[in-house]
Amino acid sequence: MLRIGLTGSIGMGKSTMTRLFAEAGIPVSDSDAIVHDLYAGEAAPLVDAVFPGTLKAGAVDRQELGRQLALRPEGFKRLEEIVHPLVRRREAEFVAREESRGAEMVLLDIPLLFETGAQERVDVVVVVSCDPQIQRRRVLARPNMTEEKFNMILARQTPDAEKRARADYLIDTGHSIETARERVAEIVADLKRRLASGDFLNA
Repeated sequence: MLRIGLTGSIGMGKSTMTRLFAEAGIPVSDSDAIVHDLYAGEAAPLVDAVFPGTLKAGAVDRQELGRQLALRPEGFKRLEEIVHPLVRRREAEFVAREESRGAEMVLLDIPLLFETGAQERVDVVVVVSCDPQIQRRRVLARPNMTEEKFNMILARQTPDAEKRARADYLIDTGHSIETARERVAEIVADLKRRLASGDFLNA
């Protein structure tokens, strides 16, 4: 079974592309959705133990967590040590489940793919990108987003130019949704062709 890794910097349109792959019939493991679920479940008390006051109504308050991380950016590493193993376990369960169902390929949405070395556990990497000005406009339009928070997030991510250079496939989201949908269809068709021709014998 082919494992597609999807990644992209903040504001590049990764969530929308994840949805388009799902619409194209590809089973998707959405890391953001997994984290959201974990923050309302098993990760909540673990996060609150390191970031006191983030647990509210039984779930992690993301706004409070973000506030504390802005004050102590070094806390990102501790947060990742808590969350990443739990996300990887859910991802592995998803892959095993889809493989048992006979899926031809799956998409793993991994925001920090290159940063965490996750490219080693996928067969191809799809990078979502767009013009930096479009990215900036999208991100700063988000609720509770500031220039400082945006720059802090960017500083933790592999530069977009490097991601583009390391991509097997690239999706430019700076155009219409239909253009992006067509590009997703092209990628899926090419991957199916390569699977049929034996390009991924160990997938």
